[in-house]
Amino acid sequence: MSRMMLADFDRDVGCCSCLGFLRMAGREMDSFTGEHPDFLLDEGYRKRTVFPAKDRAICRDKPVKETAHLTRSEDSDGYKMVNEYVRQGTIGRGSYGKVVLYRSINDGMQYAIKAFYKSRLSKVRVSSSETAMTDVHREVSIMKLLEHPNIINLVEVIDDPESDHFYMVLEYVEGKWICDASGACGGIGEYTARRYLRDIIAGLIYLHAHDIVHGDIKPENLLVTRNGTVKIGDFSVSQAFEDGNDELWRSPGTPVFTAPECCIGLSYHGKVADVWALGVTLYCMILGYCPFIGDSLQDTYDKIVDTPLYIPEEVDPELKDLLQGLLSKDPSQRLTLESAAKHPWVIREGGPIPIGSCRCKSESTREEYTSAGAKNDNGT
Repeated sequence: MSRMMLADFDRDVGCCSCLGFLRMAGREMDSFTGEHPDFLLDEGYRKRTVFPAKDRAICRDKPVKETAHLTRSEDSDGYKMVNEYVRQGTIGRGSYGKVVLYRSINDGMQYAIKAFYKSRLSKVRVSSSETAMTDVHREVSIMKLLEHPNIINLVEVIDDPESDHFYMVLEYVEGKWICDASGACGGIGEYTARRYLRDIIAGLIYLHAHDIVHGDIKPENLLVTRNGTVKIGDFSVSQAFEDGNDELWRSPGTPVFTAPECCIGLSYHGKVADVWALGVTLYCMILGYCPFIGDSLQDTYDKIVDTPLYIPEEVDPELKDLLQGLLSKDPSQRLTLESAAKHPWVIREGGPIPIGSCRCKSESTREEYTSAGAKNDNGT
């Protein structure tokens, strides 16, 4: 099969202080103009996208709150408000909208709210029959199912039929990314990387057990709480599948974290592609830079497919074995998440990552997936 050609996306690839994060190929738009690359409009790309069925088991104690009324106002100090939420400041900008920090006047807690304009997203085609608003609805439908200590929690959806605004109210993590892309070169150390990796593995095993592929695992989507727990966020390109068939077409994720099989041919399996991205993330945590990065997008894909993995001689032999397993270019030879959870380097401190049954998988036990050493927000 021929190499996926992305000449239209060629651009300079800076190192961004050694981590070299690229914006997501195939997800970029210029101020919501709706200009997407042609391959996204191919029905084949969207073919395996499956909405979580309404009768899927919901793995939550409490359902996501759904609010159909919207009041935009100001508090007594002149700060903008959305319903009971008072604006604190902008956190960042995602693929389709901005993320803003708000505080609830009801419980006093802070929340990260993703804000969208429905009219704009409805004009952005991601296929001949779907729009960017479809992607937002897909993200919401997936997050409504999930509750896990290593996954960002969706709290509320505000969608007033009379308003052009759409809001996702999310758990706010007052912490940092697992790696700081603006920092100096160098990794975060084996001890910290191991702790973070264990949480990421636990969260990914939970997702895959619920037939969900994240699709964009990278440091920027992995947040660390004040208590040191890693939470997986940003499900904007995630996919839900059925009957164990996780075959997908062309990855919309971040280029330097894209698996080799996603760079060639037409289809790949989402679970093993998530494992590759996990391997790149671990490499970044240890060494402070990505293993494959080129001078352009196509050059980056060429290196991912063709260039042998380089691991410095001074790297711990067991860690080197783990990296080689996670970053096997042959997806059939790639380490599974379950094997990674039991790998000698991973279990060196804390033992194997315990994977229990969750609420929707076993109502009788009502145990939840937990990662070894993961703490709740109260530190317990």
